[in-house]
Amino acid sequence: MIKVSVMYPNSEGATFDIDYYCNTHIPMVGELLGDALKGGAVDSGLAGGSPGEAAPFIAMGHITFESVEAFQDSFGPNAEKIMADIPHFTNVQPLIQISEIKI
Repeated sequence: MIKVSVMYPNSEGATFDIDYYCNTHIPMVGELLGDALKGGAVDSGLAGGSPGEAAPFIAMGHITFESVEAFQDSFGPNAEKIMADIPHFTNVQPLIQISEIKI
């Protein structure tokens, strides 16, 4: 299994509409990716590691697939539509990481 993490860095002036992300964007992504998508989760940043420190990421979305190929085959044809929705909920450029799930 692999996990695709889409992380939205926190910075001064960064905005993020978590309600839109959870209630509109994520369901759209799920519909577009279909059965290739095995699961997902959304994290909303609360704080950093030290008292009073801001969270390094405003939010993170995590979606799981059987393989990198399953992700690429389902995401590729839908990438333009998914990416075009980003300005509806944030002014932040996301960072993306694909990881192998070990446990």
